[in-house]
Amino acid sequence: MSRAKRGRLGGVALTLTLLLSTSSALAAMPKGFRETVLADSIDSPVSMAIAPDGRVFVCEQGGRVRVVRNGRLLEKPFLTIPVYVNLEEGLLGVAFDPRFSLNRRVYLVYTSPSPSPHNVVARCVASGDTAIAASLETIFELDGHLAHQHVGGALRFGRDGMLYVGTGDNDREGASQSLRGTFGKILRIRPDGGIPKGNPFDSTATGRNRAIWALGLRNAFTFDLHPRTGRMFINDVGGGLFEEVNDGFAGGNYGWPLFEGPSTVPEFRSPIHAYGHDRGCAITGGAFYAPRKRNFTAEWTDRYFYSEYCANEIRWLDPASPDSAHVFGTTRVPGPVDLRVGPDGALYYLVRGNSDPTGGDHTSSGMVVRVAWTGVRRP
Repeated sequence: MSRAKRGRLGGVALTLTLLLSTSSALAAMPKGFRETVLADSIDSPVSMAIAPDGRVFVCEQGGRVRVVRNGRLLEKPFLTIPVYVNLEEGLLGVAFDPRFSLNRRVYLVYTSPSPSPHNVVARCVASGDTAIAASLETIFELDGHLAHQHVGGALRFGRDGMLYVGTGDNDREGASQSLRGTFGKILRIRPDGGIPKGNPFDSTATGRNRAIWALGLRNAFTFDLHPRTGRMFINDVGGGLFEEVNDGFAGGNYGWPLFEGPSTVPEFRSPIHAYGHDRGCAITGGAFYAPRKRNFTAEWTDRYFYSEYCANEIRWLDPASPDSAHVFGTTRVPGPVDLRVGPDGALYYLVRGNSDPTGGDHTSSGMVVRVAWTGVRRP
């Protein structure tokens, strides 16, 4: 598989032939856990977020935000945005304001077509299961795209109340190492789109680039922040060698494109976990298991889950000894793209689906699946 094809996580033309089998063979979770499909027939999903009341908001790449409520996909979208869609571009990320129960604000990352394709961070106000259309406002604009892949799109609030945004290198050689652009970075902005004081490059970068919080990433497709400690793990989709989990630090430089995978170069941070392409092709969703209300048994607390797009696997690692990861389970249909832990303590995964790997005409649509502990270990 070429480097370009490995990068096309959002491309509707992507056909996976690696490590795939039928849906019935794929569905397998550990003993004592049960999967429930909450919604299917989702069109090219990319990411999701779970509201405090348990509703799941899903980004469809074409521009619709869909709502899953009480195990049912609502017919009317929460919001439909005119986006530019090409390979990985489109509607990419969603997050809830930490004060959502009071201000009802929902944040989004998407590729705006005007005046030319570029990612923007926007926010809107929810009114029940739909957005107030007039409330949609762009709060931060990123650099214009020259390519249609490695555009990031992950969005999370930190314990500090700031909004963190993952970006990719947009296939620009050296862009990840430059403080003159937003590509290949983790950005940190205020909820209103302003740039907070204390960002590590505030005095050395200029303009919107003062939002840079970490650099040297190829494609920070997803990341997560531990809800109690604030520790960040960044999933960086690799080039020709390794997929990475990086420990996120203010001012951290993760080395791309000068190296990928483990390194002893002192000025770059080596990943805490990396795996080669004999075990997959793209690291996607990531989530710490640290809910206020726990559904899984105690031994799972604080473990980090991530998904592997081509192997169709959900894996976990122990942050205290992250060198090795273990397979938690395999997904019902191909193409896992996001993982979240819900307020009910269950683990949710989002799968994109793709064309039939056997070469037939069947296509599997995207779905949201809930994984919960049943309290009973099967024999």
